[in-house]
Amino acid sequence: MANKVAHVSDLIHRVACSCLTHHLAGAYGLERCDRVDGETEEEEDAVEEEEEEKEENGLKIWEEEKGAVPARVSVSVREMETLMGEVFDAVSAVKRAYVSLQEAHCPWDPDKMRVADAAVVAELRRLGRLRDRFRRTGLGASAATATATPLREAVAPYEAALDDLKKELKAKDAEVESLKEKLRSTSICGSGAPAMPTPELFETYMEQVKSASKSITAHLLSRMRSARWDIAATVRSIIEGGDGATDHNPAIAQVDPHHAKHALESYVNWKVFHGFENETFYIEGSLTSLLRPAEFRNDCFSQFKDMRGMDPAELLGVLPTCQFGRFAAKKYLAIVHPKMEESLFGDVEQRRQVMAGAHPRNGFYREFLRLAKAVWLLHLLAFALDPAPNHFEATKGAEFHPEYMESVVRFADGRFPAGWVVGFSVSPGFKLGNGSMVRARVYLVPRAHGV
Repeated sequence: MANKVAHVSDLIHRVACSCLTHHLAGAYGLERCDRVDGETEEEEDAVEEEEEEKEENGLKIWEEEKGAVPARVSVSVREMETLMGEVFDAVSAVKRAYVSLQEAHCPWDPDKMRVADAAVVAELRRLGRLRDRFRRTGLGASAATATATPLREAVAPYEAALDDLKKELKAKDAEVESLKEKLRSTSICGSGAPAMPTPELFETYMEQVKSASKSITAHLLSRMRSARWDIAATVRSIIEGGDGATDHNPAIAQVDPHHAKHALESYVNWKVFHGFENETFYIEGSLTSLLRPAEFRNDCFSQFKDMRGMDPAELLGVLPTCQFGRFAAKKYLAIVHPKMEESLFGDVEQRRQVMAGAHPRNGFYREFLRLAKAVWLLHLLAFALDPAPNHFEATKGAEFHPEYMESVVRFADGRFPAGWVVGFSVSPGFKLGNGSMVRARVYLVPRAHGV
């Protein structure tokens, strides 16, 4: 643990040394406090009177030549001293928050992880604000100002440390997501391989799909906000971006800005579930499920058992053009269109890689593969079950039926307002062979908006 934060402690030590070796302008020298050997008290008094007179004369000359400059210097010194104190406090807070983040890893504690992660980000933003304040106030604008150089030298290491911490946080985020994926796989597989496909197993994996779709939607929304998109306009633009999406979700204009994530998730699910009823998502023209249904069901369940514990990125690193790889590529290209990718990532390099049959190794694509794998496994289970689940979606303007639908927006006391109808479907529902129901998730709107 100490090694993880040692560089922060070293940084504080270096900056402190820098401050000690670069004296601020306007600071006075050490007072004369030792009597020279051999001086009498009278001689010392005479020397002190002479020094005071020289100091007064010097001050008069200074005032005549420089006017009010010393007052400005004094103000600058005070401002810098205040700023430096805040910088030291902020870095100390970053160090404490980072230690808490490390401690949350072992033993693994998701709640502490979220709190510590938020604390680190908050303190890094605080440091960023201090940097902006330093630049905005103009304390470092003039090289002629004696105080500017030491302050810049003091702040520079913090800026470098801030960049290093950002890189380290990104690496940690990728590591955490990888561990989460392994934990999810372990929690499902911990009881051993299932002997046969069951409706209960299908429901479990539908929950995995729900979790993965929420996660990738949050990633997309975060990148849109970082790129300073108009979220309401952006969501509508994405859903109206062709392929008949306007008819799919015309109620998007009525979405509350705080609920934009539901509209975006609707778009993602609509794209990723398209073709779910076909045995290959229309990637191939196979009819095995019709010609040899029992054999096809067994093959699907065997594939499900083989793949469920695999890391999708590692699998595609070895077999990039396998059937799952082609499915993932097709769905990525459908969800992230060229203009969207260029705006969010700065170029279309990921698209070029996918179209060339490769799969990017960055964090966003890994998160997308988590969703692709969850849907692929759900699809294998659906075609392994006998009878297969019936897939359905709630239509716009339909009455809300709690036995078939689940509202993504929670209302007070769990009661749904009278006169509200389906605005759009967020994720599909399934009716299973044992009579149980995987409810469709829907976004409700007042009837006036839904019809």
